[in-house]
Amino acid sequence: MARHKRWGDRAFTVAVPKLWNSLLFNVRSATDLSTFKSSLKTYLFGLAFNTQFDYQELLHNSSFCLVPRGRRLGSFRFLEALQAACIPFILSNGWELPFSEVIDWRKAAIIGDERLLLQVPSITRSVGRDRILALRQQTQFLWDAYFSSVAKIVLTTLEIIQDRVDSHVSRNRLLWNSLPSGLYALPQYSIDPAQFPFYYGILGKSPSQQFTAVIHSVTPLQSQISPVMKLIIAVAKSKFCAQIVVLWNCDKPLPPRNKWPSTSVPLTVVEGQTKMMSSRFFPYDVILTDAVLSLDEDSVLSTNEVDFAFIVWQSFPDRIVGYPARSHYWDSSRSRWGYTSKWTNDYSMVLTGAAFYHRYYHYLFTHYVPTSLLTMVDHMANCEDILMNFLVSAVTKQPPIKVTQKKQYKETMMTQGSKASRWADPDHFAQRQTCMNTFSHWLGFMPLVHSQMRLDPVLFRDQVSILRKKYRDIERL
Repeated sequence: MARHKRWGDRAFTVAVPKLWNSLLFNVRSATDLSTFKSSLKTYLFGLAFNTQFDYQELLHNSSFCLVPRGRRLGSFRFLEALQAACIPFILSNGWELPFSEVIDWRKAAIIGDERLLLQVPSITRSVGRDRILALRQQTQFLWDAYFSSVAKIVLTTLEIIQDRVDSHVSRNRLLWNSLPSGLYALPQYSIDPAQFPFYYGILGKSPSQQFTAVIHSVTPLQSQISPVMKLIIAVAKSKFCAQIVVLWNCDKPLPPRNKWPSTSVPLTVVEGQTKMMSSRFFPYDVILTDAVLSLDEDSVLSTNEVDFAFIVWQSFPDRIVGYPARSHYWDSSRSRWGYTSKWTNDYSMVLTGAAFYHRYYHYLFTHYVPTSLLTMVDHMANCEDILMNFLVSAVTKQPPIKVTQKKQYKETMMTQGSKASRWADPDHFAQRQTCMNTFSHWLGFMPLVHSQMRLDPVLFRDQVSILRKKYRDIERL
């Protein structure tokens, strides 16, 4: 009887109904054979792997992910592979890959012939480790830049259409396929990759060997010994300074030329576009050098400090390089981001009151940042430096660079008591806390990156003769 029972359970008329009833309802309710096959494949795949592995973990731990033909030419497993930094091995003849008009998929995927399925193992084994790393890095870049959200997919589509319409100012493939992505390299600024701060290494070029100092002035000239006068003289002595531009954002009339100090480099005084805070980052035509030294009128810098910071910036032309540093933190008690000016070894912002950056960020700040945020900055007369740090960190995914710590960074406007003294405003710090959260909400994430790196001159603070040190004045400050 037992033997007959075993044979009975394995009989077609018994086994098939049991197997059918064990399938999920959506598999059994398929309306056609093609849908049934697709649903059954997905069900059996999950049944085979989910009991032993976490599917997402399996993707992340794999170097290659097969992307066979799905119900249509495309397959959702392609995007899953990109998200997991798993190299897609595409087996779907005739499939037009997304955004292939601008994206070079040979740098991120392996495209095979679906008729040669048995050759997949030998092909994957022939790929070297260095190329595997490069392919995986490119998949992660493409996912983050163009596919990580519906908004980015739509924006990428619109930008490609815009390039088709304005073909004379369209981005080339280098801009689309290299960090920080074609969405951040605005073709209205330039179609020459050498004009952007991101591609010097790829092109084997270097930024220009001089800088333009832009001094933001909001208070009337008091005398020839006022802080802004001393600052102009110190900056003009730098051997790398090409010109000095004073941005006059003061309510008082523009002083005549004879009121300004005589310098060995051209000194140009321009009135702000709107006399608002955001106008300090306007892309003025007078700025011709790649490097911009942004300065508050009360900044206290020596010529040695200016020279050293510029030398450092030349190695990091895509970042903000400067002196006054600040940091952010997560306030768990209030569930919001906080801003701190405490002097610690950790920082995530370098304020633009004394910092170098590439002039392209003036254009990006003016034309990429939403008008609502610029209006907010102008209304508060605050946070423009934080917004610039958010923008640069969002583009580069890297922290700014802090150079040699000054013994004291004086915000002298605190004692001036003038109408423009934003540092004397008791609401100043609270406003900056608000800005942190408003800016992160705009981006949808917190772009600031913490760093503990500080770059000092060679032999800085070393117990050797001062004559052996190139930047001798820095230690005396």
